[in-house]
Amino acid sequence: MANRQALKELQARLAERLQLAKTQGIAPSWLAVEAAEKKYLFPLDHSGEIFPWVGIQPVSYTQSWFLGVAGLRGGLYGVVDLAGFVDGQASGNRSERARTESRLVSLNSALEVNCVLLIDKLSGLRKQNDFIDFSAPEPDAGVFFGNQYVDRNGASWQEINLQLLAQQVDFLTIAA
Repeated sequence: MANRQALKELQARLAERLQLAKTQGIAPSWLAVEAAEKKYLFPLDHSGEIFPWVGIQPVSYTQSWFLGVAGLRGGLYGVVDLAGFVDGQASGNRSERARTESRLVSLNSALEVNCVLLIDKLSGLRKQNDFIDFSAPEPDAGVFFGNQYVDRNGASWQEINLQLLAQQVDFLTIAA
C-alpha cells in the first residue's frame, strides 16, 4: 500500500513539474523511465500523458511486443512493450505486482500515432546537467536511438527519439 501511495505522489510531482516547465519556461529535457532493467530517456516534447496499467485487449496475429489495445481517456491506443520492441521479442509476463507499478507513456499527439509504451518504472525528469558524460549511439543501433548518457552514479541512460521511433516501419508494422 505504501508503494502505491509513493507512486501516486511521484506521478503528482511529475505532473506538477511538467506543468511548471510549460508555464515558466523551465525546460527539463527528458522523462526518465526503466524497462526490463534498462534505463531510457524520452524527450519531453515527444512524450505525452502517463497512465497507470489498465486492462489491455489482445489482438491476434501481431508481433510479440505489441500487447494489444487499450481505451484511455476515450481514445483507443496501441500498447507496445518497449523492452520487447527494443530487444525484438516479448519481455515475458509481468507479475500482478509488477503490473501495478508499470506505466503506459503515450507519444505526444503531435506525432500522430495513437500509441502508448509499456514501461516498468518512472524515474522522474532529467536535465542535461544531471549527466556527467555521453557518447553517440553505436553505428548499428536503431535510428531512433540517441546519445547514451552516464549519470553521477555511473548508471547508463539510452535516449530514444520517440518521433523517429514513431516513423519506423518496424514500429508501425504490428502484423506478425
